Amino acid sequence: MLVKEQIARELDELDEVELQQVADFVAFLRFRAQLAYRSPTISEEVGRLYAEFAEEDRILAEQGMSDYEINLNQEETL
Repeated sequence: MLVKEQIARELDELDEVELQQVADFVAFLRFRAQLAYRSPTISEEVGRLYAEFAEEDRILAEQGMSDYEINLNQEETL
C-alpha cells in the first residue's frame, strides 16, 4: 500500500475540524520546506560578511591592544 493511498483513506474518515487541522499541518510543512530552502543562502551571506570584516576586526583588535598595554602601564605606576 502506498503512503498516499493510506493517507487518502484516513482523510476520508476525518470530520471537518480534523481536516482543517490536517490542512494547517500541510501548510506548516510547506512553510518549513521553503524556510529550509532559503537557509543556505542566509548562511552564505553571513559567511561572506564574516570574511569581509575579519581583517578590519583584526586591525581594530590590535589597535585596542596597544591602548590596553598603555593603560596597564599607567595603572602600575599609580
